[in-house]
Amino acid sequence: MTSAPDRTKLFHALHHHGPLALPNAWDVASALIVEAAGAKAVATTSAGVAWSLGAPDGDALDRERAIDLVARIAKAVSVPVSADIESGFGVDAEQVGDTARAVGEAGASGVNIEDGLRGGLRDVAEQQERLAAAREAAPGLYINARTDVFLRGVGEPEDRLRLAVERARAYLEAGASGIFVPGVTDLATVAELAAAIDAPLNVLAGPGAPAVHELGTAGAARISVGTALASAAYAVARTAAEELLTKGTYDSTGDGLEYGELNALFGN
Repeated sequence: MTSAPDRTKLFHALHHHGPLALPNAWDVASALIVEAAGAKAVATTSAGVAWSLGAPDGDALDRERAIDLVARIAKAVSVPVSADIESGFGVDAEQVGDTARAVGEAGASGVNIEDGLRGGLRDVAEQQERLAAAREAAPGLYINARTDVFLRGVGEPEDRLRLAVERARAYLEAGASGIFVPGVTDLATVAELAAAIDAPLNVLAGPGAPAVHELGTAGAARISVGTALASAAYAVARTAAEELLTKGTYDSTGDGLEYGELNALFGN
C-alpha cells in the first residue's frame, strides 16, 4: 500500500485525467468490492454510511462513528478514499475544521462538504467560513464542495445555473478543490457548468442518466452514484426476506457473491 500522502496526491491527479467514475461504498465490505471491481478510488455515501450505523442521513450520525468507519475503509483498501462528511459534522466552522483534520488523519484523501440545510441552503458567507476552516485544518485534502441548488430546486429554474456557478466560485475562493453539483445530468447544463467553473466538476448519476463517457465529454471530471449501490443492495435484502417469509423459497439470493470470494477480500 502506498503512503497516505501519495494516495492523496494521486486522488487530486485523478480529477484531471479523464472522467473519474466513483462507485459509492458504505462499509468495509462494499469498499473492498468496489476496489476489486477496478475503481481507481473509493468514495463513501453519507446516507449509506449512516444507515449501516443505525442513523438517518442528514447530520444525525455521531461524528466519531463516521470517522471510525472512514479509518476502517482507508485501512482496508489500497486506493484513495473520499469521505462524504455531510455538512461537516459541526455547528460552526471550527468544528468543521476539526472534522476535516480527523478525517485526514483517519487516512482519507478527500471529503465532500455540502451546503444544504433543512428547508434550503446555508448562507454563502457562512459556507465559505466552513470550507476555509476545513482547508486550514487539512491543507492537502481534496475538498469537494457540494452545492444543492439543483438538488433542492432552489430559486426559479432559469436562475439555478447562475446560482450554482456563483456558489461554486465562492467556494473555490474559500479553498475548495472541486465542485459537486448533484441534481443535474442534462448534458447541455453539465457543459455550461463545466465551462463556468474553473475546477473539476462532480455530477451525480443514476438510472436514466447519460453514460460516464458522455458526461465526461460534456465536461464532468467526476461522476458518482450516491446511494445507488447501497439502495440496490438493500432492495435485494428486502426482496429475499419477503420471498423467504411469504413463499418459503430462496431464489432471490441466487446471484449473491460466493462465500469464498467475498471472504477472500478481507485477506488472512
